[in-house]
Amino acid sequence: MLIFLDTEYTDEYRRELVSVGMVTEDGQRSIYLERTDFSRTSCNHFVVANVLPHLGEDAAALCTLPEFGHLLHAWFRVLPRRVQLASDSAIDRDLLLMAMGGTLPANVNRVLYDLRPLIDTTVYDTAVARYHEHPAHPWHHALHDALAHRAGWLAWMDRNSTGTT
Repeated sequence: MLIFLDTEYTDEYRRELVSVGMVTEDGQRSIYLERTDFSRTSCNHFVVANVLPHLGEDAAALCTLPEFGHLLHAWFRVLPRRVQLASDSAIDRDLLLMAMGGTLPANVNRVLYDLRPLIDTTVYDTAVARYHEHPAHPWHHALHDALAHRAGWLAWMDRNSTGTT
């Protein structure tokens, strides 16, 4: 089973984790966590303008970095025996791994399912954009971006199962 993953972080150089969003391929399980202990002064202008405004809307998602690892490990424990992370960036996997204390659970495939080849397909891109059209589905929110990746992947899979591209 694929687990669609997205993260937000302070900037390209320091890459201090801000939030994590994941959703299962079947859409039955998701997790969204926001750090309360990241350095807001380390955020670049893009993050300040596009990521920070979406933070703090879900009090249940707020936690410190040490709590991230515990909550993420607990979430993965309830998933099927074999899961694979799917993301458009290896940075997302690396930040998740760091938040989990450097160890992925045994049920997580170490190889990332790379979504980048799909991003440039019309069907994937259209489905992602359509997901984000809803006012409650902002861009640059880790959970909504993960859900958008899932929507794009599902549309791509549906298109490819019919034999057309």
